[in-house]
Amino acid sequence: MTGPTARRGPRSRTFLTAEWRRLVMLSYDIDPDVLRPLVPRGVVLDTWDGRTLVSMVGFEFLDTRLLGVPVPFHRDFDEINLRFYVRRDTAEGPRRGVVFVKEIVPRPALAAVARIAYGERYVSRPMRHRIDLSDDGVTPAGLVGYAWYDGGTWHRLHATTTGEARPPAAGSQEEFVTEHY
Repeated sequence: MTGPTARRGPRSRTFLTAEWRRLVMLSYDIDPDVLRPLVPRGVVLDTWDGRTLVSMVGFEFLDTRLLGVPVPFHRDFDEINLRFYVRRDTAEGPRRGVVFVKEIVPRPALAAVARIAYGERYVSRPMRHRIDLSDDGVTPAGLVGYAWYDGGTWHRLHATTTGEARPPAAGSQEEFVTEHY
């Protein structure tokens, strides 16, 4: 899966661009009372089929550029984040978004810039990944996994692939978690 990201600064100049590749996304039901203290003002928890979900997402952040310029030694890196889903109801319909509980990257400078520039909950931890896919990214029984070191232990997030890649089905949980921006 590929997802370009662009965040604009005060003069509408693109501050950050990158591609997200080889995503692993695991979603779990959670008691909404656990998340309510983290919900920003102006939005509400968004639910799918009456369920409140939290997701853990690992991916490769590739071809990263600040103000169009690649930053040496910080262009390609792994990220893992923990997120939940919110919405704001407008006259045009619901606007869906995510709230990040924590974001993990391998380099302290990346975490510092994200905290300062965006006020995000980034931390730096040693990380590694294992990706066993074909060049086109579609491999039945392939593996995509990310790991981070914290508290004296390696933790990991991984998934194996089965079948052919396809877009999420309309109305599915998969569509719900991928259609929040």
